[in-house]
Amino acid sequence: MPTLTQVSLAFVQALLLLAAAPLFSGITRVMRAKMHTRRGPGVLQDYRDVIKLLRRQNLQPPAAGFAFRAMPTVMIAALLTIAMAVPVLTRAVPIPGLGDLITVIYLFAIVRFFFSLSGLDSGSSFAGIGGSRELTLGVLVEPTLVLSLMVCALLAGTTDIGAMGEAIATGHVRSAGAVLLAGAAAIFACYFELGKLPYDMAEAEQELQEGPLSEYSGPSLALLKVAMGFKQLLILAFVFAIFAPFGSSSDTSLLGLSIGLVAFVAKIGVVAVVLGVVENSVARARFRLTPRHSWFGLGIASLAFVFYISGL
Repeated sequence: MPTLTQVSLAFVQALLLLAAAPLFSGITRVMRAKMHTRRGPGVLQDYRDVIKLLRRQNLQPPAAGFAFRAMPTVMIAALLTIAMAVPVLTRAVPIPGLGDLITVIYLFAIVRFFFSLSGLDSGSSFAGIGGSRELTLGVLVEPTLVLSLMVCALLAGTTDIGAMGEAIATGHVRSAGAVLLAGAAAIFACYFELGKLPYDMAEAEQELQEGPLSEYSGPSLALLKVAMGFKQLLILAFVFAIFAPFGSSSDTSLLGLSIGLVAFVAKIGVVAVVLGVVENSVARARFRLTPRHSWFGLGIASLAFVFYISGL
């Protein structure tokens, strides 16, 4: 039974990540603009966009069904649950039992499923193509991510995310090579999930990735805009919790949580810089070339499994 402190910590870190999601998107936009030697929008532009959308009317296509109407609520609810399950400020999961690897993977799958289904359920052909594109990307990327994480779970002897991160950070695994390869495969797959170049430009409404959002407006679109940035932050927090839990607190004291928050912000800042450099150093790839690249990540994850079996 979780204590009041654990439940409070889970809610606080979930709300902090939710509130910081537009800020993270704004920072990445500013970095891209600076690297393009242009002014670009401000860091707080996404907050202004969300406030503006909240004041507008919520319209729905006549052919839209239940999945289309429920998707914003389901997406935010699933992401908030993930935010309460993933260790962010501490090494241990905030609520014991909730931070299970398989549970978190299924919650991410629910987000992708409803996001894709809403495009098909809207009655718009453009949104339907975007939904099909999202499902295709899931088929290409998720096997790599799942295999790499399962290798880590086998090495740690548990599917508890906090325990997995602790085992990897302290070196209590029997195959360092398998951990390195699994980490490389997981990072490769997560880069796909972040929707960065060369695979997509996540904030461009005319692109296929946001095709399912083309029929949303008003508060629903505002909720989904926040959810997209929220998902990116959670993907990074998920990777940090397993492969880079350094700086996270080992207890729930105020000093430990403050240090954990500073460490998490620092890691996010480093990743934002790296993403900005990589994203502005490559040309956009055609979507039909994505399967060729995803096979590379799956090969690395498979090699990590071979290393685990052989104990290298």
